[in-house]
Amino acid sequence: MTEAYVTQKVNNGIATIEFFHPAQNSLPGDILSKLANTITEAGYNEEIKVVILKSGGDRTFCAGASFNELITINDAETGKTFFSGFANVINAMRKCPKFVIGRIQGKTVGGGVGLAAATDYCMATKFAGIKLSELNVGIGPFVVGPAVERKLGTSGFSQIAIDANSFYDAEWAKQKGLFNHVFDSIEELDIAVHKFAENLCNYNPEAMKEMKKVFWSGTEDWDKLLTERAVISGRLVLSEFTKETLRRFE
Repeated sequence: MTEAYVTQKVNNGIATIEFFHPAQNSLPGDILSKLANTITEAGYNEEIKVVILKSGGDRTFCAGASFNELITINDAETGKTFFSGFANVINAMRKCPKFVIGRIQGKTVGGGVGLAAATDYCMATKFAGIKLSELNVGIGPFVVGPAVERKLGTSGFSQIAIDANSFYDAEWAKQKGLFNHVFDSIEELDIAVHKFAENLCNYNPEAMKEMKKVFWSGTEDWDKLLTERAVISGRLVLSEFTKETLRRFE
């Protein structure tokens, strides 16, 4: 696999949405836009009862935002647009009236942690360590912060946001509430995810829709909030500190 993509397959009421990028599933703006739109459309599709979100490959789930795009940002508006990419995907998952099941096969960084946190039920392998590395490059996990904090709590979120050099293992993420189950292999993960999705398809779609509203109650301001957070990140990425840091990574 060498070309980035977003695909959706629907089978017996289950929509499997998969994204991929050859650079460890890091996501540029166009792929984030396609992902947000695909999730939104799945929410309107009456044939779909539940959504599985996964990435391609058998290693990294998501390495966060595209570094190649990050280093090209030269003005605040471009920065806001760039950081709004993950905000749009998180909000699409939040608003989707179907349960979104996360399938996390490997390590996930930055924005990828936000995607995992925005799912309604999340399963992972023992290799799925998580890291919020944004502080390392002079910004912070502002956009994904509300989703991550909602799952990990303020203490867990602040711990991994401040300790930006460390991966926290899947068991830690499970104990904090990000992952619901952790498996020893991808094969076991896939069996469990599909069995769980099949079971959900037997439930009343209207009941699940109403339950999702309850679960996400209190997040109605996220369209505005995450945009404001994107503005903060867009401003910080233009700072001399961040520009100098990014140059060292080139």
